[in-house]
Amino acid sequence: MTKILLDTNILVSAALFPKSIPAQAYMKAVTPPFTAVVCDYSMDEFRKVFNAKFPHRIQDYERFSSTILLAVEIISTPSAEDRISDESNIRDIHDRPILRAAVAAKTGILITGDKDFLESNVKNPKIMTAAEFLKAI
Repeated sequence: MTKILLDTNILVSAALFPKSIPAQAYMKAVTPPFTAVVCDYSMDEFRKVFNAKFPHRIQDYERFSSTILLAVEIISTPSAEDRISDESNIRDIHDRPILRAAVAAKTGILITGDKDFLESNVKNPKIMTAAEFLKAI
């Protein structure tokens, strides 16, 4: 089974737009032969994004986050002391914990829409957009 880490922006898009490409990628990632994981750092970020940018859509957050617990494994995010060599390739330091979590969980794929990840040249895990993931499977 391929383990896939879902980035925060995939969760937000899937919650807001259930028929979107990110929502389709989410559904594929939580279906065998894949195993989907989300780090606790992303779960906190997911809540903060909704509170700050979409307070009028909190019901969408609540509905989606309740299903996450049934479909994905929530993993711990390694601390900054557990720094990995590739994380310096990620421009946004706030994204680095997500990469650490993906590596620590031995994921094969990280699905994101974040250019800081997509332009990082990190090879392990393989970083893909939702559309690239859907096309590849």
